[in-house]
Amino acid sequence: GGSGLGDDEPSVDVMADDVAELLDAEGVERAVVGGQSMGGYVTMAFCRRYPDRVQAVVLADTKAAPDSVEAAANRELAAQRVLDGGDLTDTVPNLVGATTLARRPMVVGRVRGLVKSAPPGAVAWALRAMAGRPDSFDTLRGLKVPALVLVGEEDELTSVADAEAMAEAAPDVQLEILPNSGHLSAIETPVAFNKAVAAFLAKL
Repeated sequence: GGSGLGDDEPSVDVMADDVAELLDAEGVERAVVGGQSMGGYVTMAFCRRYPDRVQAVVLADTKAAPDSVEAAANRELAAQRVLDGGDLTDTVPNLVGATTLARRPMVVGRVRGLVKSAPPGAVAWALRAMAGRPDSFDTLRGLKVPALVLVGEEDELTSVADAEAMAEAAPDVQLEILPNSGHLSAIETPVAFNKAVAAFLAKL
C-alpha cells in the first residue's frame, strides 16, 4: 500500500502489468516470479499476460479457484467497512496459524501493525481486485516452466487442499507443506519458507 493508487479499476491484471513495468525499469527480461496470498493471484495473472517473461513460478498460500459469490460479497463488505473508517484487525487471527497465535506474539503484533497501517483506499482496491479475479487452473495447466507451491499446514484461508489442487494442475511442480504455519508462512516460519524457495531455485 505504499504506492499511490492510479485511476485503474481494481484488477489483478493491473498489478501484473505493474510487475512487468518494474522488471522493465530494472532491465530484467525474464525472472522467477512469485507471491504469497494476493501476490499469488498477481503471479498467475502475470503468467497469463507475460508467459515469455517467466523463468519459474513460486505460489505461496494462494489458490487458483476464483472467489465464490459469498466470498466476493464478503470482500465488498470489508472494502466498504475500511472506507467508512473501520479497521480489519479482527481478521488477524485468520491470517496466521494456531501455532503462531499461541507461541509467536511478536509475529501476531507485526501482522496486526501491517493491517492497521495499510491505507484504506489501497485495501479496498485490493479486496475488489481479488474478488474479481478469474479462475486460474487453465493458467497453471499451461505453464511451461517449473513451479513451487508452498502452503502452511495450518492455513485456513487457502488450505492444503487448495495447494494440492494447484499442484495437480501444473505440469512441472513441487509441493511443500510447511509445518506450524498458517496463511502468512513467509512471516510465520521464514527459515523453512526460505529454505524451500532456495532449494527450488538451486535446481533451476
